[in-house]
Amino acid sequence: MDSSQKALDDFLDDIITVKWGREKQSIDIIDQTLLPTEILRVELDTKEKIWEAIKKLRVRGAPAIGVSAAMGLAVCAGKINTTDQKEFYKEFLNIKEYLASARPTAVNLFWALNRMENVCKANLEKDICTIKNILFEEAWKIREEDVQISRNIGKIGFSLLEKIKKEKGTVNVLTHCNAGTLATAKYGTATAPMYIALENGWQRNDISVFCDETRPLLQGARLTAFELSHAGIKTSVQCDNMASLLMKKKAIDIIFVGCDRVAANGDAANKIGTSALAIIADYYKIPFYVCAPSSTIDKDTLCGEDIPIEMRSDDEIRTMWYNHPMISENVDTSFNPAFDVTDSKLITGIITERGLCSYPYDKSFSNLGLV
Repeated sequence: MDSSQKALDDFLDDIITVKWGREKQSIDIIDQTLLPTEILRVELDTKEKIWEAIKKLRVRGAPAIGVSAAMGLAVCAGKINTTDQKEFYKEFLNIKEYLASARPTAVNLFWALNRMENVCKANLEKDICTIKNILFEEAWKIREEDVQISRNIGKIGFSLLEKIKKEKGTVNVLTHCNAGTLATAKYGTATAPMYIALENGWQRNDISVFCDETRPLLQGARLTAFELSHAGIKTSVQCDNMASLLMKKKAIDIIFVGCDRVAANGDAANKIGTSALAIIADYYKIPFYVCAPSSTIDKDTLCGEDIPIEMRSDDEIRTMWYNHPMISENVDTSFNPAFDVTDSKLITGIITERGLCSYPYDKSFSNLGLV
């Protein structure tokens, strides 16, 4: 391993999203609400603390939410004090349902918790200690699988970057929100192609990334720009409403975004503002790719209209980033959706760990065995 590869791996390990706490009595997360000014790790050792961390976005990003929920469920199950399998399973389900209520849109949350339930149910004839160990092992498998999934998505995305670089000499990427290593176990989804580029020897001048600020929670400005710049990638932040001008000036070659849920027809829910970005990209003929682990593809959700959209507190708009409220008290700010849905026809391709899918997506998903 050369020095640049080691430096990248060390950086990604430094900001690892979630890991076991001491003696597996907790999960250890990086509190993303404090980034980029403070890097603080906190240990969560109760279902209430884990729920609050997911709800309040201390841990966020669809894959990371799933990993954290699975590991958190294992920790909480490990503290159930009974030797009776039926009592254990009843309490396990109570914890699972409680954690599932933290956020409604990210399908990975439910996917990971359901996978943990299936493993628990399949081993109920075993003694409680063995069941607990199996749950810890399964949660770690989910995490390790997520790392490999991100790498696979990154490799496919990198092949698209290589084609642009061969033609133009450099590559300018635009991304929205944070679908980086902070949103996954490692590498990210939408940022994975950039990290794979570094692993393949690309230098700072080979690639530039424009990060949408991403109102109202500023995940692009606070998180994506933080991690990419510290990884050695040339990074710029622009307000969300500046993306159209960038595209008009031909300053963007390709767009990568993540997602929290993909419907069976390819409609994709991602952070609010993604749909507008796709519409503009379609107008200017700029390729728009959604980076989606197969776990985000929800075969039971037929189209985007069926995806539940989380509504959040208007404090995020009114006061969160200001010393004083920026909006008059008599002005309504109650409409604060966390996500919007991008129509599948606007998406150039959906990059999964199993391959690149194209429209019509239901057929592409079926051909890759994703639905």
